[in-house]
Amino acid sequence: MTGTPLLEVKDLQKVFTVGSMMNKKNVQAIRNISFTIYEGETLGLVGESGCGKSTTGRAAIRLIEPTSGTVKFMGQDITKVKEQQLRKIRRDMQMIFQDPYASLNPRMTIEKILMEPYKLQNLYSSQEREERVISLMQEVGLRPEYRRRYPHEFSGGQRQRIGIARALALNPKLIIADEPVSALDVSVQAQVLNLMMDLQDKYKLSYLFISHDLSVVKYICHRIGVMYLGEIVEMGGRDDLYNNPLHPYTQSLLSSIPTVDQDVRLERIILSGDVPSPAAPPSGCSFHPRCPSCMEICKTVKPETIQVGQQVVACHLYP
Repeated sequence: MTGTPLLEVKDLQKVFTVGSMMNKKNVQAIRNISFTIYEGETLGLVGESGCGKSTTGRAAIRLIEPTSGTVKFMGQDITKVKEQQLRKIRRDMQMIFQDPYASLNPRMTIEKILMEPYKLQNLYSSQEREERVISLMQEVGLRPEYRRRYPHEFSGGQRQRIGIARALALNPKLIIADEPVSALDVSVQAQVLNLMMDLQDKYKLSYLFISHDLSVVKYICHRIGVMYLGEIVEMGGRDDLYNNPLHPYTQSLLSSIPTVDQDVRLERIILSGDVPSPAAPPSGCSFHPRCPSCMEICKTVKPETIQVGQQVVACHLYP
């Protein structure tokens, strides 16, 4: 996809220190992550649990501090700005969290939750804030008369709509959606996804959509990056990646998608072994202990990321 770059991430890394005082270890949660999100685009990040998807999203908007790398938002490197300046920039960057109940303060009414962004940014009068809360609730399909209720009085789908309303409050340009529908029933998932797509068209939003559900990602995303053990191993357009997966890991993920269509059913690729620990990653290609196409070079030499057609892939199968 081409257009105006909104978010440019280059060589992003995050290292966590774990363990006791006497036995500390550095765990590299993400390494050398690079991608660009364009205006009006949805970029998906997929992979198994623990591969670093959520860490990537949070580090990209500095909810956690990246260890190294650069993140440019609208051309400005936000990794170097101070907290006070970052607060202003965050008006244009918001996040939808995975668990809508845990991300909403149970002691605050929905009205107070949705007013909080305006108070933090010192925007509007009390009456204007109330009017905007009513407008936000209508925007996401909630009845304004429910605004004085508490989060526990809503269903899971309604709570996620409240989370979306809060993310929209400051009219952002970019929203990081971290597993926004994984806790919802399938029928409610469709409603929330359609809502997000309608809002994208209406407000020209860009999304970084993080999910482990390949069917959901195919439905909403324009481009998709596949992550394994803290790295992006393949990235491409939605149709290119689903019709012609290059990396063996991508092929195994796509083969696991359930389908009732016998004509398009892929042969199931079952991976051996478990995902290695990020505290002790394998040498060479991090996927080689589980790869059905492993070669000797894969065990010792880390593959470079190269362009193959319209996709990029890090694999020794494509010299």
